[in-house]
Amino acid sequence: MIEVLEYLEKAEDSRQQKKVKHLMKDIIAIVFFASLARADDWIEIHCFAEEKEATLRDYLELPNGVPSHDTIQRVMAIVSPERLQGFRVKWNEAISIGEGEKIRKILSLDGKTQRGNGTKSKKANHIVSAVDNDGFCVNEVLVDDKSNEITAIPELLDVLNIKGHIITTDAMGAQTKIAGKIRRKQADYVLSLKKNQATLNNDVELYFNDIELLNGCVYKKTIEKARGGVEKREYWQTEDISWLQGKKDWAGLKSIAMTRNTIVKNGKTTEEERYFISSLPIDIDEMARAIRGHWMVESYHWHLDVTFREDANRTIEKAAAYNLNIIRKIAINTLKLLDVGMKRVSLKGKRFILNISFEKYFGKLMEM
Repeated sequence: MIEVLEYLEKAEDSRQQKKVKHLMKDIIAIVFFASLARADDWIEIHCFAEEKEATLRDYLELPNGVPSHDTIQRVMAIVSPERLQGFRVKWNEAISIGEGEKIRKILSLDGKTQRGNGTKSKKANHIVSAVDNDGFCVNEVLVDDKSNEITAIPELLDVLNIKGHIITTDAMGAQTKIAGKIRRKQADYVLSLKKNQATLNNDVELYFNDIELLNGCVYKKTIEKARGGVEKREYWQTEDISWLQGKKDWAGLKSIAMTRNTIVKNGKTTEEERYFISSLPIDIDEMARAIRGHWMVESYHWHLDVTFREDANRTIEKAAAYNLNIIRKIAINTLKLLDVGMKRVSLKGKRFILNISFEKYFGKLMEM
């Protein structure tokens, strides 16, 4: 962690240096540590730093004490997002989540809106993130106000090393240009279908609704207890796609798949079917792993909303809100690995423990 903090010293500071009272690296570090310890807005971040100043001074300079919440927000608005993303790369390396790079990873791409960032006259930030199958965010891009996820996903793919891995997206990412970019970067894809690809979705649905054709597919089933009920997950995959209209438009398309999730809870049964196209050959275990793995990015967004109360944060300045999103993700990555001496502690619980016992765990954080 000390090496990671040293990286922050290189952060480009566009402020007039004669007027600077607080170091940019100190402010970034304060926001990071405060985010770990249950501080979700600028005032809470300032209060955390005031309360923990003596502990923070063990590693931060704080030449003029703790900056005000306005100063913290103003500085975070001018920090380069690329510098924070580099901070995450260094931090990920430090906590060794980059081990096993030769293992084929699932990289799930999905977008989330920072709802508290919007106004009547301005769209809220919408950020597309990439989360791996271990549950760690590896990068993100901010969607341009005049654009959408369809253009943002290729930008995110440009900055990711995806060679040999599997990319998953929701239906918004099921675009021929996105599939083509994934294949050109020597990766595979599993793309969810919905009504935005109406003809393709309907054709695949009709195929799997034919019992004879369904029985000819490879099949996998899992049953597990989930959320107070019993969940059965079924997967079907086939390479029988010569009939598929527009097949040639999808680079490397080799198979189609269907999942059926059946949940029995409190005497009620709910069932959902979903359809996919993929560059993967027949391998039902790999297909199931990719489809199920997409849940990781959805879980990540849930933590931003519920554990970090992101949508309740009313930061209007877009750059500051975006940078705070990146810091929160670094905090999530860290909390996932932090041992607080108790089993089955949620990320929310770990934040609470750090809030009341930060001094106790600060050394452990620095040694990670």
